[in-house]
Amino acid sequence: MKGKVAVVTGGARGIGFAVAVRFLREGAHVAVLDIRDEAAEHMAVVAHKAGARFLPLQADVSSYRQVREAGEKVREEFGRLDVWVNNAGWDRIAPFLSTAPSDWEKVLGINLMGTIHGTRVALEGMQAGGAGGAIVNVASDAGRVGSSGEAVYSAAKGGVIAFTKAVAREVARQGIRVNCVCPGPTDTPLLAENFQGEEGAKIIGAMQRGIPFKRLGDPGEIASAIRFLASDEASYITGQVVSVNGGLNMVG
Repeated sequence: MKGKVAVVTGGARGIGFAVAVRFLREGAHVAVLDIRDEAAEHMAVVAHKAGARFLPLQADVSSYRQVREAGEKVREEFGRLDVWVNNAGWDRIAPFLSTAPSDWEKVLGINLMGTIHGTRVALEGMQAGGAGGAIVNVASDAGRVGSSGEAVYSAAKGGVIAFTKAVAREVARQGIRVNCVCPGPTDTPLLAENFQGEEGAKIIGAMQRGIPFKRLGDPGEIASAIRFLASDEASYITGQVVSVNGGLNMVG
């Protein structure tokens, strides 16, 4: 990854933060797109120690205009674009009949349209550079098998998976690879927000019992899969979906 220019959406915390830090420590120059800036100081320190450059950009991925403007700033700052990780995501877990149109719009806007927006900007930048590139989309096992209480989220992530495969076919001749990572239950702030208190702890405990490894995933473990697909080590891999879930769902 050394010397590559990478963009990570939703990189201020959770899986995105783990990805951004991993890239920086390996010498990649990283731009983080997020509505938050809480981790910017920490990542700047990591970048300095690694001799890399870090660019924090506030952007809402559900807005194509904001993502496009952020992409232009990345190209102005670094002059190229090698890797784009569409990681930003959001969900509010509840039965479908307990949700409202505003919930659906937010879930689809961030998870599906955010990925579409990021991919469009990434492809334009990579094609302009003429040296290929790698896009890694972060979906979810919910998009492969469905998840109770996450109907619209499952639909959005299923859309990300299908979108990944379609775009991978379209851009392979330009040397651009597009792949997808599907995390299972992972110890992130978003999971904690959805399962608070004693009842939430019981649900997380039940999740853990259902996972063959009997534990939640760590964001760093998801970051390792993303890093592999983003790197030249995956030079002959495109259009693929990789689940990182402790064996919870063993889908083909």
